[in-house]
Amino acid sequence: MNILVLQHIAIEDPGYIKDLMDADGCRLTQIELDEGEPIPEDLSGFDAMLCMGGPMDTWMEDDYPWLVEEKRRIRDWVVHEEKPFLGFCLGCQLLGEVVGGQVVRSEPSEIGVLDIQMAAAARQDPLFADYPDSLKAVQWHSYEVDGLDLNTDVTLLASSPATRYQIFRYRQNAWGVQFHVEVREDTVRLWGEVPEYRSALEASLGGDALESFDQQARRHMTDMNALSRQLYENFRKIL
Repeated sequence: MNILVLQHIAIEDPGYIKDLMDADGCRLTQIELDEGEPIPEDLSGFDAMLCMGGPMDTWMEDDYPWLVEEKRRIRDWVVHEEKPFLGFCLGCQLLGEVVGGQVVRSEPSEIGVLDIQMAAAARQDPLFADYPDSLKAVQWHSYEVDGLDLNTDVTLLASSPATRYQIFRYRQNAWGVQFHVEVREDTVRLWGEVPEYRSALEASLGGDALESFDQQARRHMTDMNALSRQLYENFRKIL
């Protein structure tokens, strides 16, 4: 399988999902948009697109002008070509925006290992049917997708107390996941070194929160990696 990965910071690659893809012999083309790398003009050789998180927000087009082109290419891939897409955190928000939603500030920000509740519709979803009714997941976001309730092409698959669209599906080919199912053992510690992430963490949980956040994530890592593997194996089946 040939997988195109859109990245917005080097430290946020597909994580544990990448490890699974590498073990399967998948060919990943990782595009560092924040470093000025262009999305290939011809995407016909790719089987799926993954869109990862990042420290910027979808509306920061003046500061990050490549967001304009990224949104256009995601729209072409998802809406016009109806090809497989997985978006995480910022990637989830970009998907939500290109299919007609808005990205709004989360009240409050969701940072930590927090609860997710699966919706009834997830029981029939190709990727998430086997997920438990509730789960713990790493969250690290201050914005979220909104305004998709009237879009009949969108199916809500999971929510949290603060964020309605934790997981949603667009038609039968694209999924947005607001939380970080792709985390590895060292993810929280490494992301804590990114100034934007560290400041959001400290504003939400206090100046000494990183260590406890990291320990909590490690305690739940086995379960989170199992969820990541389930997602990957189901995604592989639809390709």
